[in-house]
This record gives sequence, structure tokens and C-alpha cells, in this order.
Amino acid sequence: MGFIQITKGNIETEHICCALGAKQYEHAVSEKKKWLTERMDEGLVFYRLDERAKVFIEYLPAEMAWVPIDAPNYMYINCLWVSGRHKNNGYAKQLLDYCRNDAINRGMDGIVHIVGKKKYPYLSDGRFFEHMGFEIVDQVEPYFQLMALTWNKHVVPSFKKQVKTFSGDEGITIYYTVQCPFAVGILEELRKIAENKNVPFKTIRITTKEKAQNSPTILTTFGLFYNGNFITHEIISPNKFDRLLSKLL
Repeated sequence: MGFIQITKGNIETEHICCALGAKQYEHAVSEKKKWLTERMDEGLVFYRLDERAKVFIEYLPAEMAWVPIDAPNYMYINCLWVSGRHKNNGYAKQLLDYCRNDAINRGMDGIVHIVGKKKYPYLSDGRFFEHMGFEIVDQVEPYFQLMALTWNKHVVPSFKKQVKTFSGDEGITIYYTVQCPFAVGILEELRKIAENKNVPFKTIRITTKEKAQNSPTILTTFGLFYNGNFITHEIISPNKFDRLLSKLL
């Protein structure tokens, strides 16, 4: 079983792993494909298992990454995902090796990735990356860690210093990008729940690299705030959001 690279030439006919088989996310997947296509001109690579499955890696130069980090001449991994029956087959290591070799061939100094202090949805497990030689180089509360695999130690990567995980808005504010179809597809359902509870609800779509790199949320795919305070990066289900609001209120 081999791997293929998604390119501008085949992206319209190939699946991109996210939201497989979920018809309610078709529009969001189209938005994601458009976003990927635009980023490919900036060096983004999407490499996946040649099978209809969630087994892929998505990465690009850190200077172009849509996250608030400083990591010049590093490669940044947006997502490394191996799911279901494909776990424990060595695919994660193969995908990471592909990224590492690409970064070396481009003359880069290392690779960076954001993980959680423990296992969280939509965040990589840091233990795998530690096993692969990555080290924690920076942290931001409540649980974000920046890990780096470095072969030329010219610069120590870090989160941007302006990151405070704080927004000045009342009620619920969600920052998001179209990087993840799940995030885009769930917003209107969350809005209806908030309106039923008379909770102010606002979404802010991050539309440029510059805005992403200066955002108050670490993972710009989805960042939920309540009364200005960061609550979660998790792309939350309607039922879980309902329970969360009840707790916050």
C-alpha cells in the first residue's frame, strides 16, 4: 500500500481525508480544498495513504503557517493523522520521515508541531513526537506545547509573545479558519444553541496568514472563547456545546 501527494493538478478528484462520507460537510471540504490549493504556492504539502482513509500529513514552511509561532527556516506540521484500523502499522513514522526528508532537502533546520500537555481531541499526542526525537521548546497556557525536531540549532522556535489566549468580546466568540471542514460545518448548529440560551455568539473567520499569526488563539482552525477567556480548541459537538454553556452560565 503506497502513498500519494495531493497537488493542484489532482486535488479536485482526490479525497483529502477530512470528513470522509459526511454529506453535511461537502461545502466545507470544498473550502478546505480551495485553502490547500492557495497554500501550495507557499510550499504546503499534503501527502496521504493511497486509500480512502484518514491517514495523512499536511505541512508547510513555518513562516507561512497559520499559527502564532516564530520558527524561521523550520517546517511546520499542520496535521499528522492516522486513524482506525490503520494505526500501529508504522504509517505515522513513514509520513513524518517524508516530511523530515523534504525539510532537509529544502535546507531547513528542523520541524515544529503543536501538541497538548496530555491527550486532547484535535491535538497530537506529544509522546509519539517525543519518541521520534522532538523536544518541548515552548509552552502556552492552558495546555499548548510547541515541540521541535532540530538538526541545525540556529534558532529556538517559540510561540509569539503577544499570545495571551484572550479575546475582548462578551459571550461566545469562535475564531476559525477553513483548514478543518469539521470546524466550518458545525458553526451554525452552535449558533442556534447559543441563541436559544440568549448568549451572545460571534464567529470570526481568519482569512490571512498575517491575521492567523497574530490571533489570540493558538490553533487557528478553531478557538472558542467565553467573555474573553479561552475555553477550548476542540471542535465541539452541539450536545457538548449545550452542556458547556449550561456550565458556564
